[in-house]
Amino acid sequence: MIPPELLAQLPAPHPDTAALPPFAQRADGVRTVRGVPYALVDGGRPLELDLWLPGPSTGEQPVPVVLFVHGGAWRRGRRDDMGLHTRSWGPGPFERIARAGFAVACVDYRLSGEATFPAPLDDLGAALRWLTLRDKELGIDTARTVVWGESAGGHLASLLALTHDGPRPAAAVIWYGPADVSAARPPFDPAAPDTMEALLLGAAPARVPDLARAASPVHRARAGAPPFLLLHGEDDSMVPADHSRDLARALREAGSPVELRVVPHADHGWYGLDGPAVEDLFRASLAFAGRHAGL
Repeated sequence: MIPPELLAQLPAPHPDTAALPPFAQRADGVRTVRGVPYALVDGGRPLELDLWLPGPSTGEQPVPVVLFVHGGAWRRGRRDDMGLHTRSWGPGPFERIARAGFAVACVDYRLSGEATFPAPLDDLGAALRWLTLRDKELGIDTARTVVWGESAGGHLASLLALTHDGPRPAAAVIWYGPADVSAARPPFDPAAPDTMEALLLGAAPARVPDLARAASPVHRARAGAPPFLLLHGEDDSMVPADHSRDLARALREAGSPVELRVVPHADHGWYGLDGPAVEDLFRASLAFAGRHAGL
């Protein structure tokens, strides 16, 4: 018989209680740590996040949080990737956000090859729960969390902002995110079984209409939602700008604050824009986040 004390000691420490790994400190004081487990999924890989913490100039008060959600059509992507334009930035986008006074958590979630909706949304809620549990160690205030997502990550960040309580996010920054996976929007066909939306849901949206509506931010808009900033390219060939227009309309009709900016000449991922134009969108997003997080 296997000794019970052996079974108790074999697993790695649970993320809720495991010691945090050492942080690396940059010249500007920003501290970083990569690959911190935040949740264990039975039969799957541990879910991890990267952390960027601002330097000591922020003082002793806990700092607000940007919870970043990566894109990749719910099928692929890296937690530390904000999109094609930002990959060559130095300093990178997350260091810039930390320099502005935020902690940044770049979060893994289960992709559609691993699990279907609502698993990725559940994972983001688990990440926010873990950050709240470890807030004293990290010096953060998750009651001032801004969720920021791009593309598929924008879709999930929207849903997190609209559905999560304890704590409810303070604001949402959404870059060209899908807002409706239930209705036909060319080139998307809800009856097709092989779309990225169908892979997310585990079936063609037309076959699971209730689940598709539950997975659509435009159908989850409600009174009391946190403020939203929606940025979308007018010429987006992958996620039409009407997604953001319709989500903005639904939020306004519910009585919730929303700012919509449709960007001329921009395709998905800000393709077609020059560097200064993308820098402007980033600065506007960071300024919005700071206003609503009390910075």
